[in-house]
Amino acid sequence: MYDFANSGYTTVVITAVFNAYFVAVVAENAPWASFAWTVSLGISYALIIVTAPLVGAWADARAAKKPLLLLATAGCVAFTAALALVGRGELALGAALIVLSNFFFGSGENIVAAFLPELARGRALGKVSGWGWALGYLGGIASLAACLGYVSWAEARGQSAEQFVPVTMLITAGLFAVASVPTFVFLQERALPQAMGPSSLARDSFARLGQTLRRARDFRDLARFLLCVVFYQAGIQTVVALAAVYAQQAMGFNTRETLVLILVVNVTAAVGAFAFGNVQDRIGHKAAIALALLGWIATAVLAWGAETRGLFWTVANLAGLCLGSAQSAGRALVGYLSPATRRAEFFGLWGLAVKLSSILGPITYGGVTWATAGDHRLAMLSMSAFFLVGLAVLAAVDVERGRQAALKGG
Repeated sequence: MYDFANSGYTTVVITAVFNAYFVAVVAENAPWASFAWTVSLGISYALIIVTAPLVGAWADARAAKKPLLLLATAGCVAFTAALALVGRGELALGAALIVLSNFFFGSGENIVAAFLPELARGRALGKVSGWGWALGYLGGIASLAACLGYVSWAEARGQSAEQFVPVTMLITAGLFAVASVPTFVFLQERALPQAMGPSSLARDSFARLGQTLRRARDFRDLARFLLCVVFYQAGIQTVVALAAVYAQQAMGFNTRETLVLILVVNVTAAVGAFAFGNVQDRIGHKAAIALALLGWIATAVLAWGAETRGLFWTVANLAGLCLGSAQSAGRALVGYLSPATRRAEFFGLWGLAVKLSSILGPITYGGVTWATAGDHRLAMLSMSAFFLVGLAVLAAVDVERGRQAALKGG
């Protein structure tokens, strides 16, 4: 249910509506507009990188994932609603609110992922992770559909993006708040507090993190997979952050057409996540991720060459299938390779890897568009390099050896 609740934020704010609004209205289509958007996201991810290991270690030590998740949720909801205040040319305000809302969203995403190994065991991790991602895409669809309904109504009455986009931010924040309630009512904190010394919480948490890093050689396959995550997620996070920008700038879509496209792609992504949740448990997490990365390489190349809307729709839905499968399989494999008593901490490291990729990929895309005077096609093609490197690093991961290290290292 939390996956269902929080996906509206990333779908509406990061992927479908506010990103294109930021580039076209807030930054007024300046040559550096896409770069400014990606830098704003990069700052928020950098903040998460700094804080995620501390939050994860603290949550493990105090068995405090649930209250931290509540704090992260409240922050994201509040700052998402505040995005309704951003108008034309208000770059500083828009960037600041994106940094804050995305920081709380990403922090909550890390924390909720750490509950996964408490809810499923061993090879069932893939199935349950797939259910979560599938419900997440359904949540994104629900938020997007609500916004699409309002946008269609507003456009029929002659309203501009400056009038209807702020309302979609309020819709998204409200749905996130309401849909997250079951999580805080029913989800149990099954972890137990762990013994800690008399020093400060920050010192104890960083001591745990330091111990994890010193013992990294015992979890070398997890470390290799996290490196793999940095590269392949760089491409994925770029697509997530700039999908609407690409649709409007390269393919000429308007806001309503973009919303319909992203809504359909979310359906495809939900199918991919649900189907791969079962497939990956049969063929293995590594094989499932490799298959998804091959799909992503094909997606980047086809998007670069797509000239017609029909072909672009096909490419977008291929991206949806790959998105659902890669995200589901990646989260499950981290759980499979993590020691039982350090799961929040290791999922914090996973979140760190994803956020690092969320800086690397989008800023690369933004830099390419700025350097090439707005060539979004070339920028999209450049993302295939990240998937190729991720595939090469994945080949060096020995999943069973990594699992044995996790079982011994708890």
